[in-house]
Amino acid sequence: MTTINYQQLADDLDEIKMSTLATVGQKDANYIRSIVRKQRFCEIGGRILFMLGFVQPLLWVAGVLLLGLAKILDNMEIGHNVMHGQYDWMNDKQLNSKSYEWDIACDGQSWNRVHNFEHHTYTNIIGKDRDFGYGLLRLSNDFKWRLKNTWQFITYLNLSVLFQWGVSYHELAGERVFIGKKKPNRKGAVAHSTLKKRFFSKGARQLIKDYVLFPVLAGPLFLWVLSGNFLANLIRNLWTSTIIFCGHFTEQTHTFYEQDCKNESQGQWYYRQALGSSNIKGARWFHILTGHLSFQIEHHLFPDMPSSRYQEIAPKVQAALQKQGIAYNTGGFFQQYTSVLKRILRYSFK
Repeated sequence: MTTINYQQLADDLDEIKMSTLATVGQKDANYIRSIVRKQRFCEIGGRILFMLGFVQPLLWVAGVLLLGLAKILDNMEIGHNVMHGQYDWMNDKQLNSKSYEWDIACDGQSWNRVHNFEHHTYTNIIGKDRDFGYGLLRLSNDFKWRLKNTWQFITYLNLSVLFQWGVSYHELAGERVFIGKKKPNRKGAVAHSTLKKRFFSKGARQLIKDYVLFPVLAGPLFLWVLSGNFLANLIRNLWTSTIIFCGHFTEQTHTFYEQDCKNESQGQWYYRQALGSSNIKGARWFHILTGHLSFQIEHHLFPDMPSSRYQEIAPKVQAALQKQGIAYNTGGFFQQYTSVLKRILRYSFK
């Protein structure tokens, strides 16, 4: 058994980070701006094809797929990564983590608190990282089995279908804003009234845009546009849920206890991030559509590094982890997704 040299691990990974960040510049700016242009083209093209659906229904189908693609790019490669601050150095107001608001029901500020800070700081620490199981699913023996876990596979499917709303409601559920008793060790960062106001206002804007404004503007094609928006949102929800589950909940991902992470060194923090994540192999287009979260290990090690650099540094990260005998969990899409489904089913029962 290899004894882990955490200081050496930190030195090696820090070197990868610093040498890569030193080369970040115009190439990365050009990349994210090209993705934004493609996303805009897909969104406008999708909405135009909706309107041509009365001429040829297949054009409407193409419009649904194109708008679904636009929503995936906005959510994954643009929204998620911009809001992590990966492009703040560009000083571009449109691509800044402080001001960017994505095209989903979740309020960006809530996501920054629960995901960007809490999840990325306390990754997979039981009781600290509310992303682990999202409070709905039992995914390890660290949680007591309850009767509701018996049908948690159905719960998982429902969560995937309604994923943007699950992400939106996540902080409110954890803070017991509407139902449940607040946990004594929880100190909410924001007043419940503010959480409710932002939850309802962002959700209402999304509903009005997708199911009132654009359908009304389409006049007699109201139902074509309304149903097209519904299906495009569904495509985005299923895709993002699947990719995120593959990055966090394969059978190989580890959990940790709070007492074991006290006074954690940088090397130990890297170790926890690596074992709390899973990668997915694929082609370049696949990585772009995942927002490069197919390199979840690299993302968790360096969340503020431009995502397009993850594929470049992956071999170096893998070598640094293997040098210390630390597993590098990666596999094809179907392999990783099957592993997720097995984990959900496995912990459905005692």
